[in-house]
Amino acid sequence: MNAHGLLIAAPRSGSGKTTITLGLQRALTRRGLTVRGLKCGPDYIDPAFHAAATGAPSANLNSYAMPDGLLGRIAGEAAEAADIVIAEGSMGLFDAVPGPEGHTGASADIAALTGWPVILVIDVSGAAQSVAAVALGCKAYDPRIRVAGIILNKVASARHERLVRQGMERIGLPVLGALPREASLILPERHLGLVQAGETADLHARLDALAEAVSAAVDLDAVIAAAGATALPAAMGGDAPPLPAPGRRIAIARDAAFSFVYPHVETGWRAAGAELLAFSPLKDEAPPEHCDACWLPGGYPELHAGRIAAASRFLKGLRAFAETRPVHGECGGYMVLGRSLTDADGAVHVMAGLLSVETSFARRKMNLGYRRAVLEADGPLGRAGATLTGHEFHYASIVAQGEDPPFATVRDPHGSPPAPAGSRRGLVTGSFFHAIATAGPA
Repeated sequence: MNAHGLLIAAPRSGSGKTTITLGLQRALTRRGLTVRGLKCGPDYIDPAFHAAATGAPSANLNSYAMPDGLLGRIAGEAAEAADIVIAEGSMGLFDAVPGPEGHTGASADIAALTGWPVILVIDVSGAAQSVAAVALGCKAYDPRIRVAGIILNKVASARHERLVRQGMERIGLPVLGALPREASLILPERHLGLVQAGETADLHARLDALAEAVSAAVDLDAVIAAAGATALPAAMGGDAPPLPAPGRRIAIARDAAFSFVYPHVETGWRAAGAELLAFSPLKDEAPPEHCDACWLPGGYPELHAGRIAAASRFLKGLRAFAETRPVHGECGGYMVLGRSLTDADGAVHVMAGLLSVETSFARRKMNLGYRRAVLEADGPLGRAGATLTGHEFHYASIVAQGEDPPFATVRDPHGSPPAPAGSRRGLVTGSFFHAIATAGPA
């Protein structure tokens, strides 16, 4: 099996890509097709919704942070396991950062890499025939890709739809569907994006409602016909390690406070022979004693700071673990490894104290963007001097860095000077940096 695929994209964020992607995935699954979802860019939350909608694993494709071999492997494995791949873009179709062609982080890079045609989702509120000018610009902007059709979102009336379709007829792009403005189809959100799939009330009922709405408004046969063959370059078939496994048995925190782990990272660790054992700090569980490394992912510890501070078995077990084995915390995990975490109401909660950093969610400042990190010392993510690609996305601020030396030196793609980041002490390391892969394209 080598599935055809499509990339669902948009001219800008907030156009309804996720809603329509999930509706399509669920609707095609209900037709009896084996559907696989993929997500472009650095996003922990959407792949879990894809998995719920399709009943199959999803993963990320990131043209900035991933080397060619890893990109090809993830896309190829999804295509081999499905009848159709419905991938979801991020931000606007061409939104990118400085980088070599094909490795800018743009969703268009993934369409060009895989050969999958693009279906554009366009929010048509506040416009009519002018929508066609936007679509025409997307169609002509990048000769590497092909826009196969348009799905209109937030259509106000039948007359509004007719006017928009007139413009599309003029430029020769087919309209595959038109969804009316409908607030009940919006999924709940919080400060880092959608509320996580596992926390969304009546998730499958919501997904079924999306599927029914999309089925009623979109020509599913035309969507299937628009899909293109997966055409990965032959040179991308080789093996490419994502991140080194921090241990042979990895204790990994997993609950509503600690959930931001990329599927390709866990898959890569298992492929390297590592065993992953989940534990829940919110249930006051300590890292399993027979593990030889502990990983605290990012997530939402700021929403559960009181419970974490009161989880004495977890904190005591984590401190004991760190005396003899490596512990690493990413973003939210880093905050929990520090001395204190101040919540949104200004209450200060004592954390593990394994690092000297103090963080606050009351003093919010969004930090967002790709990063390249050079490790300052040997640790669970590699040897000193190793380079990793990844990103930051958090609102919490550091109110006191403390005396610990930095975990890494980081820089962004826009040419900012290198800056120290994170902390390390003994066998414990942590940073707001989310690692995606070992260094990819320069």
